[in-house]
Amino acid sequence: MAHNRRNADGLFQQTLMKPVTIIGVGLHSGAKVTLTISPAEANSGITFIRSDLRGAAAVVPARWDHVVDTRLCTVIGNEHGTTIGTIEHLMAALAGCGIDNAIVSVDAIEVPIMDGSSAPFVAAIESAGIHIQQAPRRVIRILAPVAVGDGGKSATFTPDVAPTYSFEIDFDSAAIARQSHAVELDGDVFKDEISRARTFGFLHEVEGLRKMGLARGGSLDNAVVISGDSVMNPDGLRFQDEFVRHKILDAVGDLYLAGAPIIGHFRGFRSGHALNNQLLRALFADRSAWRYDTMAGLVPAQRALERLAVA
Repeated sequence: MAHNRRNADGLFQQTLMKPVTIIGVGLHSGAKVTLTISPAEANSGITFIRSDLRGAAAVVPARWDHVVDTRLCTVIGNEHGTTIGTIEHLMAALAGCGIDNAIVSVDAIEVPIMDGSSAPFVAAIESAGIHIQQAPRRVIRILAPVAVGDGGKSATFTPDVAPTYSFEIDFDSAAIARQSHAVELDGDVFKDEISRARTFGFLHEVEGLRKMGLARGGSLDNAVVISGDSVMNPDGLRFQDEFVRHKILDAVGDLYLAGAPIIGHFRGFRSGHALNNQLLRALFADRSAWRYDTMAGLVPAQRALERLAVA
């Protein structure tokens, strides 16, 4: 979670200094999408608004219990049937930039895919500037292990003193094969090590999706495309292990739907949007596994552990 120097420990909530607008295409619709991220009041969280609709039907809270589909991306919805898809890369950017409160207005059924990573959203947030709010940052502290799994895939939380993400993937394609990566999301780590990792897919899957009327906006400009054992993108990869880094990016975005930063260790093994959401549902179903805390309450413990590590 990146913070400016006056909020280096992340003690206070943050929002944007001013609205910022991004224009791109929808991954699945292929249509032009205009998205605006605006400042919001302290303790209000992240809220999406469909600007092409009116009234209560337009408002969709960015929360785990509003997730209505996880098959190709993370989709949130409300009781009026309004949905907004492909939110995970923007949610990851908001988490990585330490934005607690924001209103996201979008004039379509999905967030623009941009280059397939979180980097354009991080750049937009930084260009708007970050405003420190006079309210303590609330976090979710993991107190006990929570795990979900499905057919050789798993996602778990365990207690930790920092937001830590570990992921391992295993694909038949030699272009990906087996990759693992771990990061502690502090300071500029998200921006430097995770935000630029792009979404990826296989050529044969793209062709199948297009036959179903999906992935109309997908291209080598916004995804890493693999054909057999080769990467088709002319410029190659941004990281040698870009694939697993993008899976961490997805997890950061999906888990920010908890409604607050999670202080704990997330481990994913071949998991995706569905298991990420199932993990949040399992967490909140077990009241003994977590508690709300403040960064002010956590910082002394973190500093003590840092002193022990140096000693």
